[in-house]
Amino acid sequence: MRTGKDTEPRLSIAPLLLAVCLSAGILAAPSANALSELQKIPGQADPQAADQKNSGQSQTPSSTSPGVPMPDPLVSKDQGSDTTPGASDDSKPVEVIYDISKVPEPVRRMREQIVEAAASGDLERLRPLFGTGAEQTQVSVGEPTDDPIGTLKDLSGDPDGDEILAILLDVISTGFVHVGAGTPDEMYVWPYFAEKDLKALTPPERVELLRIVTAGDLSDMQEFGGYNFYRLGITPAGKWKFFTAGD
Repeated sequence: MRTGKDTEPRLSIAPLLLAVCLSAGILAAPSANALSELQKIPGQADPQAADQKNSGQSQTPSSTSPGVPMPDPLVSKDQGSDTTPGASDDSKPVEVIYDISKVPEPVRRMREQIVEAAASGDLERLRPLFGTGAEQTQVSVGEPTDDPIGTLKDLSGDPDGDEILAILLDVISTGFVHVGAGTPDEMYVWPYFAEKDLKALTPPERVELLRIVTAGDLSDMQEFGGYNFYRLGITPAGKWKFFTAGD
């Protein structure tokens, strides 16, 4: 026969086991709701990574994909020739020369002296190149002047004549033309725009002209009918004939 002392502990086991089971069930529930937070099992593919990989492959264009043109070169290899036809069919072609070696030696020598004198910033260095008397270089339209240096200073926008020297350098740095070949008026003339129809200039020629004059000047010249800014002429014998503005 069991005594009371034997039955009391046995009767308290059932509630204890029930409490333990209920506690285990409650603690296990959160684990069932956290499956997405489990670490990836080794050897198992990651579906999300596979989707991203496939998506990246579909968005990366193939190097041989059709329909993607190659860029055109910025500069055409065909630069054309130095001979530019006139604006009208009955006008003679104007041969623009850039190679100074194509002119006689006296012309090259005079041009070099003019460039050196103008680049010095000293207007007086031009005086020996002007000559004297009837052979003196013409620097104004109309009557000849006794003092070409003084005339150029008056024409310059500053008292020292620096502006006129800059214009002289700009003009003689352009392309030029050979006019009046075989005649007493044979001359090498800078810039070549003096012999061109300004309404028929190509875009590169317009840019070159705008290095000398303003856009407003160019518009006025086109209405006027020709180039009327400074021009310079040297004879085949190397005589500096003129440096004047006008038509």
